[in-house]
Amino acid sequence: MTVPAEVWLRGPISGITPLLQPAAHALVQVQEDVMPLVATLTPEQLWARPGGVAAVGFHVAHLPGSLDRLLTYSRGAALSDDQLLVLAGERSIHANQPSAADLLQRFTSGFEGAIAYLRTVDERSLAISREVGRKRLPSTTLGLIFHAAEHSSRHAGQIVTLSAIVRAMS
Repeated sequence: MTVPAEVWLRGPISGITPLLQPAAHALVQVQEDVMPLVATLTPEQLWARPGGVAAVGFHVAHLPGSLDRLLTYSRGAALSDDQLLVLAGERSIHANQPSAADLLQRFTSGFEGAIAYLRTVDERSLAISREVGRKRLPSTTLGLIFHAAEHSSRHAGQIVTLSAIVRAMS
């Protein structure tokens, strides 16, 4: 039997509560959609900015950082100094241009960490109120986990589209 291309059609991901399966499926789908594309881009394609948009490399760097920050809030914690440094690094990523290998290593680690975290989330904690950012905007554990998956999916779509554009330009 062939494995379905869509992660959500493969059944539950082991150890994750049923209510978080959609988020887990989305995160695994992002990994599977992004990694093979980025691994085959040249450095020029990885950092191309057609029309001034953010490069593929930015999105690949931003994804694990944003995922980590959102899931930190979902635990009811504040961002650490290290997380704030990562965020600052994302803002200057176009100037630094790390290699695809470095980006993908951080990407893989971030997404594996997110799935590991989802395995620890107790279903009873999903409705707990949480605060987001310095403004302490209201959310819940579930809201933050869902947004982390949705946000990651949006950036994956940008990576897929932009990868096709920069390949066509080459």
